[in-house]
Amino acid sequence: MFSYEFMQVAALVAVAASVACALLSCWIVLIGWSLIGDAVSHAVLPGVVLAYAVGAPFTAGALLFAFIAVGLIALVRQGPTKEDAAIGVVFTTLFALGLVLVSVVPSHLDLGHILFGNVLGVSDAEVVQVVALATIVAVVLVVLRGPLTMYAFDPVHTYMMGRSPRLLAGVLLTLLAVTAVVGLQAVGVVLVVALLIIPGVTARLMTDRIGRMLMIAPAIAVAATAAGLTASFVLDVAPGGMIVLGQSAVYVLVYLLAPQRGVLPRLARRNREVPA
Repeated sequence: MFSYEFMQVAALVAVAASVACALLSCWIVLIGWSLIGDAVSHAVLPGVVLAYAVGAPFTAGALLFAFIAVGLIALVRQGPTKEDAAIGVVFTTLFALGLVLVSVVPSHLDLGHILFGNVLGVSDAEVVQVVALATIVAVVLVVLRGPLTMYAFDPVHTYMMGRSPRLLAGVLLTLLAVTAVVGLQAVGVVLVVALLIIPGVTARLMTDRIGRMLMIAPAIAVAATAAGLTASFVLDVAPGGMIVLGQSAVYVLVYLLAPQRGVLPRLARRNREVPA
C-alpha cells in the first residue's frame, strides 16, 4: 500500500500534522484550552476560501484568520462577555462567514476537502508548507518546554520567577493557530480539534509527568495515523475520519485499562478493598 507515491506523501503530511498537534495537545489539555482549539480550527474557513479564490497558498489565508480568531477571542474576553461565550461568538461568526464565502466566491474549491481534509490529494507546495510549519511548532515547543510547562501548572509562580505569563500565553496561542492550520490539510476544519485534544487527554490518563506525555502523545498520533491511512485504503473511506477514529479507539482503551486511572483497574482495586 505504501509503495504508492500518493500514499507516501499522504503519510508524510498526516504524520507531520499529527505529531505537531499531539505535542501541543499536552499543554492545551493541561491549561484547559480545548474550546479555544475548537474555535480556532473552525475559524480558519474564511481564510482558506479566500486564499484559494485569489490563487494564494491555503496556509496564508488560514494563518491570517487563525490569528484574527485568536485576537478577537482575546479582545472579547476583556469585556463583560464570559470566556466560553466569547469563544462561541467568534467561532460561529467566522465559521458562518466561511460558509457564506464558499457559496459566493468563485473557485474550484471542494467544500468537503476543507471540512474533512484532502490528505490524499496534497500538492508538492502544500507538503512543504505543512512539514515546515509542523517542524517550526515542534522546535518551539521543545525549546520553550520549561517555561510553557511552568505557565501551564502555575501562572502566578511563573510571574514570580520573572517570566511573563501573558507572553507565554501569547506564544501558545500563536502555536495553536499555526498547528490548527497544519492539521487542516490532514483531517479538515471539522476534525482538526480532535488531533489537538485526544492525544493529550490520552497521555494524561497514562502519566502525570509532562516529559512522558510528550513521548506518549506523539506515539499515539503516529500509530493512529498509520492505522487510519491503512484502514482508509483498504475500506475506501475518508482517511481523515479514520485517523481520528484510530486516536479515539486508543483513548477508549486507555480510559478503560490505564493502570492508575483506567476504569477497570480502579474497579478492581475498589473490589479488593471492600471487606469480605
